[in-house]
Amino acid sequence: MRSVLIAAVVAAAVARNAPAQGPNDVPELARRVEVRRTAFGVPHIKAEDLRAAAYALAYVQLEDHGPRVAIGLLRARGEMGRWFGRDSIEGDFSAKRDYALAVERYAQIDQATRDVYEGFAAGVNRYVALHSEEFPAGFTPNFTGYDVAARDVNTASPAQARRFLARFEPPRQRGPGDPAPSSEEGVDVVEEGSNAWAFAPSRTRSGRAILLRNPHLSWTAGYYEAHVTVPGVLDFYGDFRIGGPFGVIGGFNRHLGWATTNNAPDLDEIYALDVDPSLPDHFLFNGTSLPVQRELVTVAFKNGPGISTETREVWRTPLGPVIHRDSGKVYVLRAAAEGEYRAGEQFLRMMRAQSLAEWKEAMRVRARVNSNFTYADRAGNIFYVWNASIPALPHASGGDTTAVPARGIGDVWTRYVPWDSLPQLLNPRGGYVRNENDPPYHTNLRQVLDRAKYPANFPEPLLRLRSQLSLALIDPPKKVSLEDVVALKHSYRMLLADRVKGDLVAAVRASSPTPPVSEAIASLNQWDNTAGHTSRGGVLFEIWWRKYIEGTDADTMYAQPWTVEAAASTPRGLKNAARAVEAFAWAVEETTRRYGRVDVAWGDVHRVRIGTVDVPVGGCGGALGCFRVLNFRTDPDGKRSVIGGDGWVIAVEFTDTPRAYSVLAYGQSPREDSPHHADQAEMFARGEMKRVAFTDRDIESQTIRRYRPGAIAP
Repeated sequence: MRSVLIAAVVAAAVARNAPAQGPNDVPELARRVEVRRTAFGVPHIKAEDLRAAAYALAYVQLEDHGPRVAIGLLRARGEMGRWFGRDSIEGDFSAKRDYALAVERYAQIDQATRDVYEGFAAGVNRYVALHSEEFPAGFTPNFTGYDVAARDVNTASPAQARRFLARFEPPRQRGPGDPAPSSEEGVDVVEEGSNAWAFAPSRTRSGRAILLRNPHLSWTAGYYEAHVTVPGVLDFYGDFRIGGPFGVIGGFNRHLGWATTNNAPDLDEIYALDVDPSLPDHFLFNGTSLPVQRELVTVAFKNGPGISTETREVWRTPLGPVIHRDSGKVYVLRAAAEGEYRAGEQFLRMMRAQSLAEWKEAMRVRARVNSNFTYADRAGNIFYVWNASIPALPHASGGDTTAVPARGIGDVWTRYVPWDSLPQLLNPRGGYVRNENDPPYHTNLRQVLDRAKYPANFPEPLLRLRSQLSLALIDPPKKVSLEDVVALKHSYRMLLADRVKGDLVAAVRASSPTPPVSEAIASLNQWDNTAGHTSRGGVLFEIWWRKYIEGTDADTMYAQPWTVEAAASTPRGLKNAARAVEAFAWAVEETTRRYGRVDVAWGDVHRVRIGTVDVPVGGCGGALGCFRVLNFRTDPDGKRSVIGGDGWVIAVEFTDTPRAYSVLAYGQSPREDSPHHADQAEMFARGEMKRVAFTDRDIESQTIRRYRPGAIAP
């Protein structure tokens, strides 16, 4: 490993000392690519080869997002401290290992993927050369394909064992000089999840498959809409996460498409190895004494006008990194995908696939270690897989708090559960598949997967309210058009209200309420149970619900908790009527205090605020049972503005030429002076989406600017 680190350092030094291109030179890559920006700033990249396409993709990302892209590559190289000081070095130590592996394995990546990595690096370098004012003085990192590839390397980190390591940390009391904990009151937790649907031809009016991709993360997550075409090689439209060519990509080509939704497989195990009492820094395994390997990692950091270094030691075993040593044990984290470096290669193969069989072969690379994948294609197939590089355990799982004793190779996992044995559905009854981050078993209510068929370290069944609303929207056997799917996606229904409002109304009316409370419950009874922007009642209901479950686990506050036997109709009802009544009386006063009336419209409170845009919006948190998920913060004026949730949405119908709609709520650029900073915000707030330009004819008709990126005349 030490030799790998040396090689990485040498490679980085060569890259830094390479001659920079002059700002007035026209790079050869720029001659081989054209960017056409269409309405809303979407870049359509048409290139002669993959290297030129990736060059342009990097350049347009920097045009719209600026230094964030270059800083991401610095982070991958392990040079944050070198450019920004000692307070930025923490991530550099683990990044150095990732970078070293990227260098070591680079020649094993296929040529097409290396072309993408090298083209992307060249695009970043060109932008930096032409826009030096956006970067620190003397910023000339001269990125290479190694830096871009390092973003796709997966290595285990002790942070993955945080809950286990907490057992060894003594509890600490806050002292008199310590700052008080910061308050996040008024700021929702951003629900990092997604929704995905696929409809078979039997369920669509056109007789063609339809796919919906709907990730919801923080509105700073960096989804970036783009179309990349290399004739005869690639023609892909979708989202590219800012910072590289192969983020967690979703989208479509002429033949097929897919969406990802987060899952949470049990990918890691912690093993307790016995120390060798006769040799320092050795452990016993398979009846043999083996050394714990010591690695020294040195990073540089900016120290005023100079550069200083800091060195840390890391201990490893062939099973994985050492995370703790104590009481005669060496604790080792054995993590799935340790050292995996082919994520970019896998995604490029998926983007170029022309059939379900080719797409599955790409998935079997297993460099993307988790996420649900929902798929549809022009041939009419729909498919779902709970994707995970999940270990085939020879023992019960220790979870994230227990170490499993290991004295030999038979005690540890050595292979994954085969990809074709993972939970999956192909063209099921009912003509749909879907996922909203819950376990895979109820992907289709008409073909429920049997939990008993899967190993013990697979998740237990669960179907939360957001998933249940999804099923309520699409399980009924009704044929849908692409436009119907868009309308269903923007449903404002709040399923929690359907489940508990009746009990609340009955309890309050039976409590001899005061006149204000009586009027409020009468108003709430008339509410349509939605979070639509004109709907009146949802604000009061949410404030009441938060008070009702305050200090408890919400799942314990229903009269009938969720059960697998009634998976799509529970939980429901209120367990504690007296508490519900008390909370409602408080909520009536609180809502009136905050907003002047109990029946304030949802959109009078909940807003999209980007740039000069300030408009009402409908949608709510998944815990309230919304499918159109939005998370908010309370602004100084008392209004609540979106900070996360739905942001990037795309729906595509696989006609002979794909037909699609999309919206990127927070726009192509966070730059406030960009015309594409807030130009989709009002559209999103209205629940509308734009037509995607996919064919050359449509792109030409919508083109507002065309250019060769980085080509500047002398």
